[in-house]
Amino acid sequence: MSDKMDKTRVVAVERFIRDPRYQRVVRKTSRFKVHDERNATRVGDMVLIVETRPLSKDKRWRVKEVRGRAS
Repeated sequence: MSDKMDKTRVVAVERFIRDPRYQRVVRKTSRFKVHDERNATRVGDMVLIVETRPLSKDKRWRVKEVRGRAS
C-alpha cells in the first residue's frame, strides 16, 4: 500500500469471509507495518510476511520474500 517510509512498508492483507446471517462473501482488509531492510519492495508488489519481535511501536512483521513484482 505504501513505501514512503525508510525501511518500512504498509502491507494490506485481504481475506474473504462469509457473512453468518446473509451468507454474502465480504472482503476484509487488515493493514500491517512491515520491516523491509533493503527497501526492496514497491507499491503493488506481492510479498510474504512473517511475524517477528517488536521492532518499533507498530512494527511486528518483516518481509520474508517478494512473490510478485508490480508491473
